[in-house]
Amino acid sequence: MKRTPALSAALALALALGVLSTAGTASAHDRSGADADTARHGRYGTKTPYRPQGDPDRYQQPPHGFRPVFTENVARHGSRAMTGSEDGDAVLAVLAEAERQDALTDLGARLAPQVRSLLASAATLGYGNLSALGAREHRQTALRLEQRLPSLFRTIVADREPVLVETSGVPRAVASADAFTAGLTAGDPGLTGLIGAPVTDTDLLYFHKQPQNADYRAYLANDPDLAAVLARNEADPRTAEAARHALSRLFRADFVTALPVDEQLSFARSLYELYSAAPDLAVEAPSVDLSRYLTAHDARWLGYLDDAEEFYQKGPAFSGRTITYRMAGVLLDDLLAQAGARADGRNHNGAVLRFTHAEEIEPLAALMGLPGSTEGADPEQPYSYRNNPWRGAEVVPMAANIQWDLYENAPSDGGPADHLVRMLYNEEEIAFKPSCRPIAEGSHYYRLDELRRCLAHD
Repeated sequence: MKRTPALSAALALALALGVLSTAGTASAHDRSGADADTARHGRYGTKTPYRPQGDPDRYQQPPHGFRPVFTENVARHGSRAMTGSEDGDAVLAVLAEAERQDALTDLGARLAPQVRSLLASAATLGYGNLSALGAREHRQTALRLEQRLPSLFRTIVADREPVLVETSGVPRAVASADAFTAGLTAGDPGLTGLIGAPVTDTDLLYFHKQPQNADYRAYLANDPDLAAVLARNEADPRTAEAARHALSRLFRADFVTALPVDEQLSFARSLYELYSAAPDLAVEAPSVDLSRYLTAHDARWLGYLDDAEEFYQKGPAFSGRTITYRMAGVLLDDLLAQAGARADGRNHNGAVLRFTHAEEIEPLAALMGLPGSTEGADPEQPYSYRNNPWRGAEVVPMAANIQWDLYENAPSDGGPADHLVRMLYNEEEIAFKPSCRPIAEGSHYYRLDELRRCLAHD
């Protein structure tokens, strides 16, 4: 669970007032409503392993006379081990106590070995480190990049153009960069020697932790609106019902009843964290399958709670407030600057590759108005799957990426070249936000000068 101090205080107040004492009282109508809210959405949230979107065969062709001269990306690290053992330790502690009391069901008795195996695999890999699946995600993304832009990479090799690589400096981001560039050189060995060693830039790619964004961290720790809306989700009767139902499948009824409601919630949230982390360790822990320990309904509701935290802490958050995403301006400005420098002839980089984290991709998506990140939530109508399109599995799965490709023409009259940009989001060709005007209605190509205008921000 990712509770801030303010959220913990608000939740404690809800417990003291008995708001959460409605466990098990939601009606069948409420339960079917919860299913309708969540049935169409992934259960792993932002831990969802990466799958490319879009169909390259249906990408628009550039206008006649334009050729790709530069590409750049911003990518989240790939699938990884969970960052610590806390959730696993918490689940194991409750299982051990239930075993001491002979309170485990047959299903519950099978859970502890699975959790221990998952924790052992994560510890062997290193908590928080890139998994084999994560490395594969980036290698394959790199190969597809080359396949989409073969003429660009032939030019990079022929003209010996540098490929700049930047990371947050966090090991999983560096390892992702290494996997990506290994994919590039596997696809074209001629790139060897052109790809620079990863350069660390924390202001650009780990900005959420930097001193200039102390106001953002204060928002996470102390904002009363944030604390209230997340506590409200915890206090929703469906949360207590999902937790109690999850526990009822693992423990005898008297054991569940004896657990305070907040401990039931804590156990269920920790179990969900393990459940959603396991697919990212599919190579390291192939025998671990936690899907049987949460029903689809319970997993979807617990996944919604995680999505709500991500939405309010890193995404569009509250309508009329920009605290969660205005700090991504540094990254948007760098995308424009790098494309502009190549277009203006101020450098000759063939590509700029950046590797970062969900804490950077989610704000950037909100600032740019990318699909799913266009709407903040009214404080009086909290975020839900029914009223907002934001989904962690779609906005920022593992290895999520935003790519800009720069195209150039060679005017027959010898005048200055024009420059167009095409954007891919998780490898799906998409439009820029509505205030940006494409070169023609329905086109995914935009003049660079137009993007400089429409993406300007305070």
